[in-house]
Amino acid sequence: MPRIRIGVIGCGSVAQIQHLPNLKSLPEEFEIAGVCDISPTLARTIAENFDVPFYTDDYTKLLKSNLDAVLLCHSDPKTQVAVDAFKAGLHVLIEKPMCYSLQEADTIIAAARETDKVGMVAYMKVYDPAYEIARDEVARMDSIRFIQVNHLHPENLLHLRNFRLKQFNDIPAEKLKKEAATSSLQNAIGNVSNEIQSSFRTISGSMIHDIYGLRLMVGQPKEVVSTEIWNQGRAINTVLAYSNGARCAVSWIDLPELWEFTETLEVYGDKSRTLLSYPNGFAKGVLAKVVLHGIDCEGRSFRHEPTVEWEIAFVRELRHFHACITEHIPCRTPVEEARADIKLVIDIVKSYLTK
Repeated sequence: MPRIRIGVIGCGSVAQIQHLPNLKSLPEEFEIAGVCDISPTLARTIAENFDVPFYTDDYTKLLKSNLDAVLLCHSDPKTQVAVDAFKAGLHVLIEKPMCYSLQEADTIIAAARETDKVGMVAYMKVYDPAYEIARDEVARMDSIRFIQVNHLHPENLLHLRNFRLKQFNDIPAEKLKKEAATSSLQNAIGNVSNEIQSSFRTISGSMIHDIYGLRLMVGQPKEVVSTEIWNQGRAINTVLAYSNGARCAVSWIDLPELWEFTETLEVYGDKSRTLLSYPNGFAKGVLAKVVLHGIDCEGRSFRHEPTVEWEIAFVRELRHFHACITEHIPCRTPVEEARADIKLVIDIVKSYLTK
C-alpha cells in the first residue's frame, strides 16, 4: 500500500485532538512529513510530540518540502493556501468551512481541476458508520414529509479542557490581522453587523455539518423559506423547502454553560422515522447512534437500534482520502460539491437580511 507523505497546516485543537493522532494510527497509509503553524513554538512542539521531521511557521516552506498532500486545519480564510497547495502539485484535504464566498469556492475548484489533484473537504460526519446506516434507511423511505435538525452547542472550552492542548503566545502581530477573513465574509454577504457576522461564522463552521449531511442524504433544498437570528447572533432557526413539498426545520442554539452536546437529524416519512444522533466532534471513542421507528406489516410499532461499527468518522475520512489518491476512486466530498453548501449558508443568512 503506497504511503502518502502528508503535511498539516494549522496545529490547533482539531489537529491535536483528532487529525494528528489519527494520522499516526494509520502508518501504512500516511507519514506525517511536516507541520506548520503561525506560532513557531507550537509548530516545533507538535513536531516533537508526534515525531515529525520538519516544522515551520511559513506554509510556503512546507509546500516546497517533499510532500504528496496537505491537510488544511488553520483558521479561515483557507483559499490562498489551498490554491498554492494545488499549484505545488499536492492533493488537498480542507477542514470545514472550505471558504466563505462563492468567488473563493470557484477559485479553489478551478485550481483543483487545473492540477488534476484530489481536492476533498473534511466533512467527517458523512463518513460516520451511523450516518451511512441512516442514509441508506432514508433512501428506502417511500416518502419524506418532514426533517428536523436540532443542534444544541455548549461552549467548546467545556470539552477542550479534557485534553492537554498545546498553545503559546508567540504569534507575530502581523499574522493576527483579521482583514482577509473580514473581506472574505463581506464578499459573501456584504457589510453586515457583528451579530450577523458571528451568525454567518457559526453556520459556516458548525451548522455546516448539518447542511452537508442533509444534502448528501436528501438532496439540495429548492429554497430557504425563512430564517431567524436571535440572542445576539447565538441562535439560528431556518426552514428549508424541498421539491417534493417536504420541509426541514433546522435549529442551532448556543448553550455555553451546559456541558451536554446535542446534535440530531430526524427524517420522517409516512410510515417510518430515522433518528441520527452525533457525539461532540472532539469526543474520543464515542459512537454516533441510529434509531429506526416504524410499523411492521402486521401493524405493530417497532423501535430498532442498529449496531454501529467502532471505527470513528475521522479515521474513515482519512482512509477515503488515501484511497482517492492511490486508487483513484471518486471522492465523496469533493471541493466542487462543497460550493452548494457555501451557497446555502449565504442564502440562509440573506433570507434573514431581506425579510
